[in-house]
Amino acid sequence: MILIWIAFICGSGAVFYSILHYRVQNDQTSIRSHNLEMLCTGCITLSVLLLTLHLINVNASYVYVFSHSSMDLALSYRISALWAGQEGSLLIWTWMILIMMLMLRYTGRIRELQETKVMQLTGIICMSIISVFLLLLIIDNPFAGYRMLPSGTIGITNWNPFATLYDVPYGQGMNPLLRNPWMAVHPPLMFLGYAAFTIPFAAAISNLLIRDNRWTMIAREWMRIAWLFLTLGIALGGFWAYEVLGWGAWYWTWDPVETSSLIPWITSTAYLHAQMRTDHGEYAFLAPFLAVISFILVIFATFVTRSGLWISVHSWQDFSSEGIIIAMFLILLTVSSFYLLGRRYLEDEKKTEKIE
Repeated sequence: MILIWIAFICGSGAVFYSILHYRVQNDQTSIRSHNLEMLCTGCITLSVLLLTLHLINVNASYVYVFSHSSMDLALSYRISALWAGQEGSLLIWTWMILIMMLMLRYTGRIRELQETKVMQLTGIICMSIISVFLLLLIIDNPFAGYRMLPSGTIGITNWNPFATLYDVPYGQGMNPLLRNPWMAVHPPLMFLGYAAFTIPFAAAISNLLIRDNRWTMIAREWMRIAWLFLTLGIALGGFWAYEVLGWGAWYWTWDPVETSSLIPWITSTAYLHAQMRTDHGEYAFLAPFLAVISFILVIFATFVTRSGLWISVHSWQDFSSEGIIIAMFLILLTVSSFYLLGRRYLEDEKKTEKIE
């Protein structure tokens, strides 16, 4: 719990100092922002390792471990329990975005853009999204534990990291539907794809704000990565459905979560075609539109999975406070993104009229 709280504070601090650095271009603010980002990444990395250790050892005093791990599970399934539930999957998704942020800053050709405005804005937007995810982890903490209440009953503590946990001798184990080799690899591939969509979105929004065509240098490779992992994730999920669910011997039945993951795959495929012509001055509006809408659709797919509003074999729970925050985040993303897209479209139309 403490690690996740520190990660949230550091992530929010990194956003603050990144914005300050963007405005004043001071080396000190840049150093503080990067240090806080690294500390945030370190805390979440330790959280992932710690939760994995608890799952392997079946420390069932933790609610997440009790719900998804047990000693009768093979070691591989105890590890894959990390993404079997919503708290663990959100934790690993956040961790993947942070790791990709490090790769964005310190590897590849994009390093030459490090001190440019477009890269700085991309970092601000990515860290802001990460901060929202960290807030969700605070609310729905993967380290919530069972404790004995003064009344003699067993309760759950989601806020007190110093509470003495009640010793639960066993875990109830993973949902039988998830005990399948395809399901051990399908979710992390999906989350890798979902995480990679964050960077093209942030780069596209940066371009809409400051009109810097170098955003395609950032977005191009990361959209390919996102498309690749999303394709693999959807395909392996189809194999799992074929073997376990027996949907009439089909790999696909238009389940709400299946469908919601397919739509960003279609828009990202369209982006990969459009971005091939952006260097020739074409699709100046369509390319950022497709990058933006792809990420919005990813968040929508997350909302479909976690809200419980649609009947699906993927849904984890009924509508909750977490679903409300995701809905608010989705609305904020949609409204702000479409405002920027609309403004760009009107500006381009005015330029076209002047030329004519």
